[in-house]
Amino acid sequence: MDMAQADVEVVAEQRTSFIEAAVAPSVLVVMGVSGSGKSTIGSQLALALRWDFEDGDWFHPARNIDKMHAGIPLTDEDRAPWLIAIADFVDQARLARAHVVIACSALKRRYRAVIIGNRPDVRLVYLKGDLGLISRRVATRHEHFMPASLLKSQFEALEEPGPDENPVVVSIAPRPREIVAQILADLQAERRDGDALAGTANGAASPSD
Repeated sequence: MDMAQADVEVVAEQRTSFIEAAVAPSVLVVMGVSGSGKSTIGSQLALALRWDFEDGDWFHPARNIDKMHAGIPLTDEDRAPWLIAIADFVDQARLARAHVVIACSALKRRYRAVIIGNRPDVRLVYLKGDLGLISRRVATRHEHFMPASLLKSQFEALEEPGPDENPVVVSIAPRPREIVAQILADLQAERRDGDALAGTANGAASPSD
């Protein structure tokens, strides 16, 4: 193989990775620490898309909820059945060709590996905010079962998604409707870029032997 052909193959591989990253999602996982607005943004995003909405908290076994009510941080052992339940739901939704937005903390990379893994049609949306802003928001919430005292442990556990996870990252500083609009705009822009790359890749000339 000559250098010209090798270069073409490298470019083709890069284009393929970009195109795969732009696969239209059927499931969106909205992640962030407690108080970042996962349920609010997730439900409004689902409404805008006319998709179903599921809150990851609904998948916790009763013992996990009891621990959180008591202000006791969950261990990885506690989270294991919860993550598996969400992953099973994701696979069932994909098999049924349903479209779903799921609000889920998914703080660590290994948690996201269970829920998202190598599923190209499951995309991650990261609601990013600093401790000060989220602390103020949590202090005003009365209906949520996670005490504000656990927020610091959430930030300590948080592993922000890297570029290889292809996240849609949005600031939580704006109003919810503005955050939803930004997520939709980012997804639409990615889809347009993916379509353009696909057209370029299909139209590229093959190197001569």
